[in-house]
Amino acid sequence: MNPITQALDAVARGDPHAADRLLPLVYDELRRLAAQKLAQEKAGQTLQATALVHEAYLRLTASGGRKPPDEQRWDHRGHFFAAAAEAMRRILVENARRKRSLKRGGAVEVRRDVDLDLLAAPEPGEDLIALDEALERLAAKDPVKAEVVKLRFFVGLSSQETALALGISRATADRYWNYARAWLYRDISGQEKAE
Repeated sequence: MNPITQALDAVARGDPHAADRLLPLVYDELRRLAAQKLAQEKAGQTLQATALVHEAYLRLTASGGRKPPDEQRWDHRGHFFAAAAEAMRRILVENARRKRSLKRGGAVEVRRDVDLDLLAAPEPGEDLIALDEALERLAAKDPVKAEVVKLRFFVGLSSQETALALGISRATADRYWNYARAWLYRDISGQEKAE
């Protein structure tokens, strides 16, 4: 059994020091994946990869007091990274929604042209919110294909890594990825036309 799996088992058993042992084992990979995801965001993103990893890790290990450790169960490394993908996705969507809120000027009707280099905050992540809503609809229809999108898009796993994480063949992972991308594109395009 590899060290990550051992640490995940210890977290699942409620070992109070297991989370401390787990972080150094997964930190570099989570940081790399978070940086990849944030590189795809619009320019001026205020959320940094380190902050994204730390928030996701706190949510995963329940150190933030959100979930008792006995409710956290990871069967293997791939399952843990799938949970990390979900946590990162939720954080990014929450961040985009927060920026779109009334409090942050999300309902302003008249926009003025300004020098974007002088602004510290980016535009709200409308595309990310639309993707999240479409992904929820896909998950209701086909959870495995939605999980492929989460692992590929939000975590940045390769086709092979996604296949291993989900216990499917690489060819199946590729087919699911292609199908899900087309489905999401059609769903998001249809929503935009309806509005």
